Parts: sequence; structure tokens; C-alpha cells
Amino acid sequence: MADSDDEVIRIGTRGSLLATTQAGTIRDELLGRGHRAELVIVSTEGDRSAKPVVEIGVGVFTAALREAIADGRVDMAVHSYKDLPTADDARFVIAAVPLRADPRDALVARDGLVLGELPAGSVIGTSSVRRAAQLRALGLGLEIRPLRGNLDTRLNRVSSGDLDAIVVARAGLARLGRLGDVTETLEPVQMLPAPAQGALAVECRAGDTGLAALLGQLDDPDTRAAVTAERALLAELEAGCSAPVGATAEVVESIDDDGRVFEELSLRACVAAADGSDVIRASGVGTPGRSAELGLAVAAELFELGARELMSKEQE
Repeated sequence: MADSDDEVIRIGTRGSLLATTQAGTIRDELLGRGHRAELVIVSTEGDRSAKPVVEIGVGVFTAALREAIADGRVDMAVHSYKDLPTADDARFVIAAVPLRADPRDALVARDGLVLGELPAGSVIGTSSVRRAAQLRALGLGLEIRPLRGNLDTRLNRVSSGDLDAIVVARAGLARLGRLGDVTETLEPVQMLPAPAQGALAVECRAGDTGLAALLGQLDDPDTRAAVTAERALLAELEAGCSAPVGATAEVVESIDDDGRVFEELSLRACVAAADGSDVIRASGVGTPGRSAELGLAVAAELFELGARELMSKEQE
């Protein structure tokens, strides 16, 4: 990207309504700060495939955007942070992690029902192995089916009577103005969200220091700390366990023995058997400035509690 103030910042995004809405919030922030910016639609393999996400891998949604940055078609990209691979790519830098939307999952059910009111045998759609595992672990006798398509398509599966309910990220519904469809927001005690759910990653070339500095003005330090802890945990677990992982962190205020207020980072996480037969949970508290260390510590506790053994049972 040129250093000229007249240069238009090209923002790469997937073409879905949710993706363009998310990227549009970043474009509007830049416009509001006096910078010229426009969205550039990048087609990804994930958008072209009808296969379940578990088969194609979430990385297909971000790989094409990253290649568009690398070859100069766009200057930056806006990702759903949970879709990014946990391994760092030295070509790029996450210049900003804006203020996070509510990370929790949401239930959209027929007749305004909440999860506990759905009768045994009810059919619930979800695109996520993590959600399916935690739903099964609740022991409600629900039938879980794979779910693909954009958000409107998923919501229509309920309104048409094809499914009794779906579970999706609350943040996506919020960004599209569809919170009125939510019949229950699922608390972490019921279902821990995906690491980095609800957060955006604003990415540019590592060498584009001017743009990185400009985008850095959009960063929310508390969100970055929380997401860093969650993704450090996920990366550690992915190295030794491929069972579904849920995690959520937040910066909270605490008071010490002398009555002084200070901030600490709280992290809750779980590893679930895909069939719902077991869920291992762990939590920890640390400082926001050492968020990655907190993620690694909670991952170590999950391993101590049997996360590897749980996965080995799955593969037998």
C-alpha cells in the first residue's frame, strides 16, 4: 500500500452477508477517521463447497483472503478470528483485534422454546463438532444434524419446520440484526464457545508498517488478551488432542486485600468427547499481559485431567 493519504485501502472479505457486514464495520471505522477504504470480495473454497465444515476445514475461509493480501490484490483482510489457523504466518500481522461481540452461542428454536423445553428426539442443526459434542453431553436426548449455508438459510430451516432448532454464534445474529430470532443465549456452563468466537482479526502484510500502525488504532487490548489466551490453549491442545475444544476468557476487575482494584484475565475451557460421553473442564486466572501463558497453563491442566486419553478413546 502506498503511503499517500489519497490511497484507497482495499479490504478483502468473503462475499457472504455476514462477512461483508463484519468487514463493513472496519471500513466504516476507517472512513470515520478520514481514510478512504473499500471492500473487495474474495471468493474462497469454503464458499464454493457444500461439504460440512468439519470435512473441508475452517482454514479454507481464510487462505484465499491471505493469498489476496500476499499478492497485492488487497491491502488487508477482516477475518472471523476463530476461522484463522492457530499457527502464525510470518507474512502477516494481526494489526487489530477490535472490541469483541458477545462470544456465546445462541439457540433459535421453534415456538420460542429454550433448550430445556425441547422434547427428547428434537432435531437440532449445527455446523460445529464442538457444539454437537456439548449438546450431546447435556443428556437431553436430542438428535444432532449437520448444518451448512448462510445465516438466513439456517434460520429458515427452523421456520420451515425442517429442524426443531439450530445453534449458531450469537455474534453473527447480532451483526445482522437478527437477535429477535434468539430463543435462548447459551451460558458457558451449558456450552463453552469456540476460542475467539465473536472476535474479528484485522490483518495486513507484516512489512506494511504504516497500515499496521493505522489499523492498530482499532485494537481493543482486553479483547486481544482474551483471544490470545483462548488461541494459545487451542494451539496447545491441537498439538496433542483433536477432540472438540471450547474456551472463553475475559478481563475482569478484582480487589486485593488492601482494597485496590486490579485487572485479571479469567479463562474457562473444556475438551469434549464427540459422542458427548465425557467433558473435561478446567479454568485459570492470570494477568492480561501474560495471556498466552494462561492459555498454556489451562491446556496443561486439561491434559492432566485426561484430554489425551479422551481423544485416544475416540480413535479406538
